[in-house]
Amino acid sequence: MAETKQAERKAAKLAKEIKAFAGKHGGAEGQLAHIGQAGTRIVLVGEDGGWGDLVAPTYAIAQEAAEKAGLTLHEEFDGDFAAKVVTGPYEWTRMAGIQLGGPANG
Repeated sequence: MAETKQAERKAAKLAKEIKAFAGKHGGAEGQLAHIGQAGTRIVLVGEDGGWGDLVAPTYAIAQEAAEKAGLTLHEEFDGDFAAKVVTGPYEWTRMAGIQLGGPANG
């Protein structure tokens, strides 16, 4: 019973954070990704191209949070959904730094 209450509180907190992200970015869509023992990542993409993520301790909590927030979920992070992400100079130099031995941006 206590675990259920704790899971409900965590889902409600995550739902609040999802709604805040969506409010800041003109709406949002998401995708859930298992990340092993760490839980489930909730990847968020705003209508303005902004993106971010949250981590839930379990897939069930991530699903419940997305449902409470009214988040449209995608099965995969590809195609039209991935194309909505807007990246800037930081992301490009960071990726180049990691992949090509270029600047690592700190």
